Amino acid sequence: MDPHEVYADLPTADGRPALRLNMIASVDGAITLGGVSGPLGGAGDHRVFTALRSFADAILVAAGTVRAEGYGPASVPLVVVTRSCRLDLDAPLFTAAPVRPVVVTVAAAPRERRERAAEVADVLVAGGEDVDLPVALCELGRRGHASVLAEGGPTLNAQLARADLIDELCLTVSPVMAGGDAGRILSGPPLPRAPRLAPVSVCEEDGFLFLRLRPVSRRATPPAPSRPASPASVGPR
Repeated sequence: MDPHEVYADLPTADGRPALRLNMIASVDGAITLGGVSGPLGGAGDHRVFTALRSFADAILVAAGTVRAEGYGPASVPLVVVTRSCRLDLDAPLFTAAPVRPVVVTVAAAPRERRERAAEVADVLVAGGEDVDLPVALCELGRRGHASVLAEGGPTLNAQLARADLIDELCLTVSPVMAGGDAGRILSGPPLPRAPRLAPVSVCEEDGFLFLRLRPVSRRATPPAPSRPASPASVGPR
């Protein structure tokens, strides 16, 4: 499987940047092992992760995921969503990034935290008490970002789904069973409706399944045929 070929067909959206959500889960739905996603991954998943980032103009991620996964600098703007604006602004993510990060927060966040964040990142206020994700995405579009990659966590994912902002779900199914109380890819109240997704491509490699799914309401082309797996070896996710 060549991820740069399989995932090159970018989704589109009207009036805002298109948004892909990239997640990994065990076969029983867990998105973490030991509190992080890395142990679920493998060589192919790492290549998909890298390829999806190479297609993105910006990476959207919740502050909690930044902390849990130990995010570092990225080659495109890392857009961190936080209501409280409580961030480790001395972390390399902010101090050593080749591209200035973006902090998306709300008017209710303490002014001193917003001002401190503005010293190392572009601060985007979208919403009063809760982050208005459609407003934030439209503003990213005005700043020239046409393709946004979301990487979680599950609360942010659910908010994106509730606002009907997910144009493509890229889901890696890891061939392990996790058990325990790890979260799912969406966390929060039930969605007001259950949007139906249709597969765009399905690939397998070393027991991992790599799924691309798009909302039926926005799918313009029929599903692509599944691609056979091919061996590859790179580092872990």
